[in-house]
Amino acid sequence: MMLLAHILATILTAILSSIPTKDLGPLRNVAIKVMNESAELTNAFSHYSDDLPPQTVTEEFDFIVVGASPSGSVLANRLSEIEGWSVLLLEAGGEPSILTRLAPSATAFSSTEYDWGYYAEQQDSFCSGCVRKRVKLPRGKCLGGGSSTNYMIYTRGNKLDYDMWQAMGNPGWSYEDVLPYFLKSEGANIKINDTGYHNKGGPLGVSDVPYRTRSATVFVEAAQEAGYPYVDNNGEHQIGTSYAQATMRNGLRSNAGTSFLRPVRHRKNLRIRRGAHVTKVLINAARKEAYGVEYVKNKKIYTAFYRKEVIISAGSLNSPQLLMLSGIGPKGELERLDIPVVKNLPVGEIFYDHVSFTAMGFLLNESITLNLVEDLFKPKTYTDLLFHGRGPLTNLGGTNSLVWLKTNLTDQDHPTLPDVELIFSPGFPGIDFGLFYRINFNIGDEIYDTLWKPFIGKPVFQVSPMLMHPRSRGRMKLRSSDPFEAPKYIENFFSDRENLDITRIITAVREIQRIVGQPALQKYGAKMIDVPIPGCEMYSFDSDEYWECAMRAVPTSVYHQMGTCRMGPEDDKDTVVDSNLRVHGINSLRVVDLSVVPRPLSGHTVAPAYMIGEKGADIIKNHWGALGV
Repeated sequence: MMLLAHILATILTAILSSIPTKDLGPLRNVAIKVMNESAELTNAFSHYSDDLPPQTVTEEFDFIVVGASPSGSVLANRLSEIEGWSVLLLEAGGEPSILTRLAPSATAFSSTEYDWGYYAEQQDSFCSGCVRKRVKLPRGKCLGGGSSTNYMIYTRGNKLDYDMWQAMGNPGWSYEDVLPYFLKSEGANIKINDTGYHNKGGPLGVSDVPYRTRSATVFVEAAQEAGYPYVDNNGEHQIGTSYAQATMRNGLRSNAGTSFLRPVRHRKNLRIRRGAHVTKVLINAARKEAYGVEYVKNKKIYTAFYRKEVIISAGSLNSPQLLMLSGIGPKGELERLDIPVVKNLPVGEIFYDHVSFTAMGFLLNESITLNLVEDLFKPKTYTDLLFHGRGPLTNLGGTNSLVWLKTNLTDQDHPTLPDVELIFSPGFPGIDFGLFYRINFNIGDEIYDTLWKPFIGKPVFQVSPMLMHPRSRGRMKLRSSDPFEAPKYIENFFSDRENLDITRIITAVREIQRIVGQPALQKYGAKMIDVPIPGCEMYSFDSDEYWECAMRAVPTSVYHQMGTCRMGPEDDKDTVVDSNLRVHGINSLRVVDLSVVPRPLSGHTVAPAYMIGEKGADIIKNHWGALGV
């Protein structure tokens, strides 16, 4: 059976590798059609019922939550714990397909109806090697939001992140304050477990990834040889190396829908409506008070009123859009689109994201990396998953191991605050023959054919540096007043005056090279792939000038957008909500999601999204005298 799997994988690799990249479209379209049809089948046998009222009837609820993001899903669950409260949750997308539960599915579903289809605006200073020179911004459009389609990495960030939030004028958001809310969600099953930093009893599955390639293990060994201690990255210390912890239970994705919504969907005081696109928050301009929402479902317009509050939890890319469509935002921008100004606030004026670089590969002399194609032909791959929750299909879209490091270029007053993360992948983006990874990173044919395609089927791994505290920051604007038209997202990667963002990533490249040069990896002959990126051939390969050119040619977002509705005191003119998540100057309206993050985090963002939902729910319960009920 092993030999047969190897023969079949070799044949398939030869066939798919011979197809010109430009001709892969029909094959990709077939795959996307299958995934979209799996979505339709899932919705046909949905766990949820959409009990819409007649259009002539206006409903009233205690709370209206806009968006089944991780934060919004937690809110719907926790607020509906109070039997005397009624909660309406409105989500523009549908129910996630069962296929999204498979860990490697993250790359595939970013091109389907589960994705909003957003791209950043074209800018001359970066992304010359991207299709249409634009960075792709995948965002989950379904119950659970991005938690249903992301790469599942669970990192909370650094303690100092949250202590800095509090120091910026946000009482109650120190690490000591927020740790209990991380623990409240977490149902942990991990081996390295710092005492007091994990909880086994929460609804969200958090576990070690069951499947590890030999290359992932060797990379961690090499990092330790380079001086990085092995750490619980969600524990006492962060700088160091470890295997990824993931939002996973029994080898399958644990998302916000399965963890927080499905278990409580039968509560009589909770209504969950899919395919309900909220187009406006209804606000009494004279009283500066929200009083309901307008939404579209099945091409019909509905209105819902609240008795207590409207809560926007549509995520960092959609929450600011909804605020601006409702008259809350920069005065000049709203007036430009003839939107009546209710409150002049800097919505979307700040836009943080984690930038990475996905074109740094290494060739080995022995096959210890991921061979997913061959594994797909092995029956054991499927029995391991179904009966034991392990095996190759529990691999996180290629991510296995991580390193957190502190460069010597920034914030020397906080030596325990890392500024770069190294993400190890036991494969190269050509592993799927150009069907999805290339599309996910929006990489053009020339770069794919030059740098990735020649290494299909070879023992290659990749390490991607992720900049966690960028000096550069973007912004977002409405494209029009049409709620169904995507806004403009302007990333501004590498735009800081000191060029420090580029310099720190180059520093990270040198650190990657130092780790790869350690005995653990040199045992397998690890060698950097020295094929120049098209457009950068004029620079000496491996020079600082070459790496700057390469990074500007093919940067990628890690989909960690934050800060578009920043939290802070009202006298801080860069903020939109206060520390209780209330929109400045507007009664009965809160924003509870990653858009409120006041400064970039030292890690991935889904764990903080759950925490913000948990803390936000308690803030609201406390406000209405129900905390502890």
